[in-house]
Amino acid sequence: MDILHLVDRLEELFNESKPIWFTHSVVVDEDRMLDLIDQMRVTIPEEIKKSQQLLAQRDRILAQAQEEASRTIALAREKADKIVAEDHISAAAKIKAEEIVAQAHQESEQTRREADEYVLQTLEALDEELSRVISQVKNGILALKSTRVDASQQEKP
Repeated sequence: MDILHLVDRLEELFNESKPIWFTHSVVVDEDRMLDLIDQMRVTIPEEIKKSQQLLAQRDRILAQAQEEASRTIALAREKADKIVAEDHISAAAKIKAEEIVAQAHQESEQTRREADEYVLQTLEALDEELSRVISQVKNGILALKSTRVDASQQEKP
């Protein structure tokens, strides 16, 4: 039986009671009053048990909701950290790539300078060698011309 129904019946019993003149007291049917009190004694523990069960259920639901909220927050933080980490990784990779490209440009410039220097040295050495060979060729031509002139002058008597 519902406790509120019993309270309503108790109020009804009170309203049906006969007042005692010049006082705030009333005469109540004792049997009906004791019967209602007995019913309340039986019903109140049941109502308390139901309310305790409801409170326990509410606490479980709140705990589950809190756990779910905590899990959701943790996942969101994890995802945010991952995005931030990926962004840092991307930024770091971009910086590293720019450093590698700059280093490659420096190395290629250095290699080009070294290659130019090698080619210049080789060409200068070749020029010296060619100058020496040309000089020898000219000397050989002059020597041959001189030998021919001497031989032709010796043949002319």
